[in-house]
Amino acid sequence: MAERIVKEAQVPFDLGGNRFDQVATELFSDYSRSRIKTWIKEGTLLVDGKITKPKEKLFGGEVVTLNVVLEAQADHEAQEMPLDIVYEDDDIIVVNKPAGLVVHPAVGNRDGTLMNAILHHAPETAHVPRAGIVHRLDKETTGLMVVAKTLAAQTDLVAQLQERSMGREYEAIAIGEMTGGGIVDEPIGRHPHNRQKMAVEPVNGKDAVTHYRLVKRYKNHTHIRLKLETGRTHQIRVHMSFIQYPLVGDPQYGGRLKMPKACSPELQDSLRHFRRQALHAKRLELAHPITGDWMEWEIDLPEDMQSLLDALKKDMVESGSDDSEYF
Repeated sequence: MAERIVKEAQVPFDLGGNRFDQVATELFSDYSRSRIKTWIKEGTLLVDGKITKPKEKLFGGEVVTLNVVLEAQADHEAQEMPLDIVYEDDDIIVVNKPAGLVVHPAVGNRDGTLMNAILHHAPETAHVPRAGIVHRLDKETTGLMVVAKTLAAQTDLVAQLQERSMGREYEAIAIGEMTGGGIVDEPIGRHPHNRQKMAVEPVNGKDAVTHYRLVKRYKNHTHIRLKLETGRTHQIRVHMSFIQYPLVGDPQYGGRLKMPKACSPELQDSLRHFRRQALHAKRLELAHPITGDWMEWEIDLPEDMQSLLDALKKDMVESGSDDSEYF
């Protein structure tokens, strides 16, 4: 089903002397610069009813009209699937993603993804690129994600991500006993020898900054809270591995499972059966893309991570460790 957008605006005289594409981006700020340029080239964005080149300068006083039909994206199928919706209004959806759910369809995962579920739950997202999904979580990472239901909301949320004003905090369980928090400021790029992995790449990597602090230190493990300034693929997993504190259950960046010395059979069993990276997107904060209101959500740790923390605590107590050494 197609959606038609019809808008009209007069060019303010103080914008006179600027290029058509620059003026149109100001007048129709709900839409991205690249989309505005596409509409100009397609002839659906006109000046005084005429097709005009993007670089042509305007004087002020002209009438710019937009009349475009957004065709639904036919690439992906809507599928009825359970969604844990934390918040929803006319513009955004905030979901709590479970482990094992792929965000975008790809080779080997053409359906059964979050995108397929969103297209069924909110059919209007078919008119928004990637069904309104503006950021992603790895398949086995749980927690909060925001999805745009309209093109205007998507444009604003993408801008917040680019400006680093959207707050995203995670909790994780790392291997090793940390003595304090810190910052990892190391560029991340594709691994030079394994294209399925990312790595710290000082020369060709893109800037990546991760802040981390301790929640509680256990024997051989640490419960940490992390905040991202950037959103590189596998960022937390790569950065924690780089500083020698890889996440529990992450063979891709942490290597093979090694049991801590003298740990209880119960903890061994918990670690052996924890088959995903122990990472959870716990908190999300952003300015509502339409109203501008500041909004915040926080979600409890999933059962598997909480059970692992309980096992770590029990092992520490049963071993006779002085709890004052930890926190």
